Amino acid sequence: MTLLRWEHHSGPRLVEVLTEDTVLVCAVGAIEHHGAHLPLDTDTAIAEAVAEGAASRAHEAGVRVLLLPSLRYAKSDEHRWAPGTLWLSAQTLMATIRELGHAIATTSARRILFVNGHGGNVPIVQLMLRELRIDDGLLAFSTTAFAPRLVSAPHGEDAGERGLALHAGAAETSLMLFLRPESVDMASAEGTVPTHLESYRTIGLPPKPVSFGWSSDDLAANGVIGDPSAATAEYGRAIFEATVAQVAEAIGEVARFRFDDTTASATRGGRP
Repeated sequence: MTLLRWEHHSGPRLVEVLTEDTVLVCAVGAIEHHGAHLPLDTDTAIAEAVAEGAASRAHEAGVRVLLLPSLRYAKSDEHRWAPGTLWLSAQTLMATIRELGHAIATTSARRILFVNGHGGNVPIVQLMLRELRIDDGLLAFSTTAFAPRLVSAPHGEDAGERGLALHAGAAETSLMLFLRPESVDMASAEGTVPTHLESYRTIGLPPKPVSFGWSSDDLAANGVIGDPSAATAEYGRAIFEATVAQVAEAIGEVARFRFDDTTASATRGGRP
């Protein structure tokens, strides 16, 4: 993977490697509480593993791709009550992404895909995609590093969580059992499924139409929103492989993405 990493090149070599069709892949994670059974870097570990696996697969398929250094601190203040959580404000994360775009725009690279492992980052990253396009002429995209819905949960684990697993539940714990089992303490795995949300017809988690703000301890005293006891490494492998395949396909599509030439703004100097 050495030659796929931005920071492993010298500056002059990077100039030779980059083209307008090179896809820059940036994992976005978090350092935050995941109960007593998972490490603080769970979201980062998953995002980095998926980004690396997908970039490698896309590279083997002939796509020009480079991994950027990960963004490891993020919008995690919903877990600020819990020891070990490190977070950035929404404004700081937005500024970080904006200034990263300014730096990338000084090179010939024009395509970036954020592979996000933390739900709290989603609205911020999606908002900044348009900023990067308008301010820097970049083609900016985001996707998830955590896609358990791509596979069926074995033995009905998901049925026990009733679609209400938000954090450190069966799927996320399974991924860590597969990726880094030595960091998982299943003896300490305790969770909460917030079934009381089912009493509301409109308010709840997607696809319900009304969303709400929350701190993780609003929904579970220990911050584990889901049932990690059902986790297995086999389930984690299935989620990981399906997600890597999806992200690798996305990288290939990002590499060939074009706006219609008749509608792309001339103010961006002919960039794609």
